[in-house]
Amino acid sequence: VQLVESGGGLVQAGGSLRLSCVASGRAFSGSAMGWFRQTPGKEREFVAGLGWSTGYTYYADSVKGRFTVSRDKAENTVYLEMNSLKPDDTALYYCAMRSTVVPSTTPGEYDYWGQGTQVTVSS
Repeated sequence: VQLVESGGGLVQAGGSLRLSCVASGRAFSGSAMGWFRQTPGKEREFVAGLGWSTGYTYYADSVKGRFTVSRDKAENTVYLEMNSLKPDDTALYYCAMRSTVVPSTTPGEYDYWGQGTQVTVSS
């Protein structure tokens, strides 16, 4: 399984970005996806999760109402739409996949990871 993120960049506070995660090597069916972020010296932090088959979504309190996770089944792609970005959202963002239908907030419960895409929000 290979996960490839894209869409990161530099944006001003209040702006928006959409991250993409394309999977290859297997179908998403029966899997759950997670978006995480990490800054230097800190642990990887859960951002959002998606049950691929159910469409169930779950968000960290820090992004609820601002971020939206979705998927395109035909394209084997998961998205993270990020609005009203804040400087605190600056991080390396990763997508991950686990072989169960329910997403988890725990990084260790994911089987596959992408390489990450950098998001920088300037004040």
